[in-house]
Amino acid sequence: MASTQLTNVSDHNFEQCLKCSICTVYCPVAAVNPAYPGPKQAGPDGERYRLKDPKFFDEALKLCLNCKRCEVACPNDVRVGDLIQHARMRHQSHRPKLRDMMLASTDFVGSMATLVAPVTNFALGLKPVKAAMHTVMAIDKHRTFPAYSGQKFETWFRKNAQARQDGFAHHVSYFHGCYVNYNFPQLGRDLVAVMNALGYGVHLLDKEKCCGVALIANGLYKQARKQGEVNMASMRHSINEMRRPVVTTSSTCTFTMRDEYPDLLDIDNQGVRDQLSLATRFIYRLVDDGEVRLAFKPGFKMRVAYHTACHMQRMGWAIFSTELLRMIPGLELIELDQNCCGISGTYGFKRENYDTSQAIGARLFADIEAASPDFVATDCETCKWQIEMSTPVKVLNPVSILAQALDLDKTSQLNGVRRQ
Repeated sequence: MASTQLTNVSDHNFEQCLKCSICTVYCPVAAVNPAYPGPKQAGPDGERYRLKDPKFFDEALKLCLNCKRCEVACPNDVRVGDLIQHARMRHQSHRPKLRDMMLASTDFVGSMATLVAPVTNFALGLKPVKAAMHTVMAIDKHRTFPAYSGQKFETWFRKNAQARQDGFAHHVSYFHGCYVNYNFPQLGRDLVAVMNALGYGVHLLDKEKCCGVALIANGLYKQARKQGEVNMASMRHSINEMRRPVVTTSSTCTFTMRDEYPDLLDIDNQGVRDQLSLATRFIYRLVDDGEVRLAFKPGFKMRVAYHTACHMQRMGWAIFSTELLRMIPGLELIELDQNCCGISGTYGFKRENYDTSQAIGARLFADIEAASPDFVATDCETCKWQIEMSTPVKVLNPVSILAQALDLDKTSQLNGVRRQ
């Protein structure tokens, strides 16, 4: 007897929902905020009603973190998070506030803030300024802002590194993102140092815009799509014309460009997606395939607790970062339970979300303090902000830990690279 194969007829597989509610069990928002209906009701259940009449849209969907933990938990591949985000894109009635536009305009704000970084950082730490933002802009007064750098990563790279990158046998392009460019250029410098020691020249893309994740979260979808198209055009040129794959150091930027671009913004990333990789994944594969060798500093000691960021969990790539860290002699690695930190980019900055954000992260904060590590490692910059604000422990990207642990001169020699 011939078998009949079921074919999906809905977006995001919502008709495949089993109504098991495991997505709601794993939802960090539903666990602490009863105002949120949970991903099953907000996603596949609500979609059936919204298809009949858009008036069934619930503004409480804005409480969703878009952490994708519901999709990780779903046994039937229903893209619950995408259902919720698409519903917000189609039906939400409130327009973005000035606060939302400011939080989402990372390139504009970052460019201005770096020009007067000492003044910006000092002002953002003042209680009267925090109180004013709390009242006027609804940015919670308890939230600590990340410090801005006085020099953009792009500026440092062009002055100090760009001229020597052509002399390597292999090449990559680096999507550095807003965090590295405006807040923490040291991570970009660490990546350049590591990749150069492995025999890879690092190059900037022709044009780079913010990946758009903050724009998506704050309802500025047209701008997110416009910026995404710029990024895809630059990456296609890098991959197809220059024969350079693209590496990143942010799990959220990577996930957004690989998965959210086609699923939420209708941006074609075919031909780019498979050549776009987080740096730890790229480096681990080189080492595992025997294409490069690593030499470490003798006597290196560090106790590290690794936090799996939610989008890192959705991609399934945490193993590349943790296995790379395990290669470092003298590094004691503690893998924390996979709990959401609660910040979700700009979500945790908003006054109405702050208590929910901190309640979600409470279990993670307790686990970190109990582990008592020298550092927390994570591949997400906003997780870093949340953890450093809510615990006494500093946070490093695994690439920076690798840069500290490597003997760069010996690594270069092992890979046939003449140090410059």
